Amino acid sequence: MKTSLDHLPDAKQRELKRVVEILFAEFEDALAGRNAPHRKAGRILKIVLFGSYARRDWVDDPVGGYKSDYDLLVVVNHAELTDVADYWVKADDHLLREYEIAHGLTAPANFIVHDLTDVNKQLKKGRPFFVNLVRDGIALYEAPDHPLARPEQLSAKDALAEAQDHYDQWFSSAEEFLAGAEFHRSRAASKIAAFNLHQATERFYHCVLLVLTLYSPKSHKLNFLRSQAEQLAPEVVAAWPRETRPSRRAWELLRRAYVEARYSKHYRITAEELAWLSERVAALRDIVRVICERHLNPR
Repeated sequence: MKTSLDHLPDAKQRELKRVVEILFAEFEDALAGRNAPHRKAGRILKIVLFGSYARRDWVDDPVGGYKSDYDLLVVVNHAELTDVADYWVKADDHLLREYEIAHGLTAPANFIVHDLTDVNKQLKKGRPFFVNLVRDGIALYEAPDHPLARPEQLSAKDALAEAQDHYDQWFSSAEEFLAGAEFHRSRAASKIAAFNLHQATERFYHCVLLVLTLYSPKSHKLNFLRSQAEQLAPEVVAAWPRETRPSRRAWELLRRAYVEARYSKHYRITAEELAWLSERVAALRDIVRVICERHLNPR
């Protein structure tokens, strides 16, 4: 795997070094006081930069509002250590604060966590996401003597069958949540409608990621899923205009709906904002359908 970041400006290289420091510090803090042997011996084995900053095609468009994220794979030595709630929430929060509040990062930093056994299993199965990650990724940290498996080739027939299964499951599920949002909008149940729109959006993103790469991160974070989908299939960028303050506010309300629309009495969203979001989720649906059907029915 490549290790050089020479293609990045010095400031970006410093930011990625800071991201690595935060991941290590917060993981070590999460392990503190744990008594189980695998927890006490928990280790980060690799941190790999993937996505646009590894491929050299990142975007930073202050006018259009589109900005590429830093995408990282963290590889640990035990499957239990991949549990986000137990081990990685503080790291995620810290990186968000570093970007939004401290302004120590010029781009959001997102990460996924897998154990080494799982990564090697995915490589041996020829999963495109992991094969491409190893091919294009850049190791920011690697512990010695923990090699990755040699990637193998998944047959086109098997890949297509698996992609079709994902499409059948996720697209129909997303459509049901979109229909539910319309029903609850008609009843002026704004919070329930907003939550359903969040779920529809999440599922459409999972759908396109799974169809194209047979992998999607186990995440409810719309910013992360949107970033991953837009890098993979740039057509989906058009689903979410972000040039104006109202459009950015509406997206933020949608992003927050997963938690706040269910639990917070202070969550407020107007009928106009719901209507706009419903229109945009429908646009996302149409784009995802075209992308997926084109992939599943190659000419």
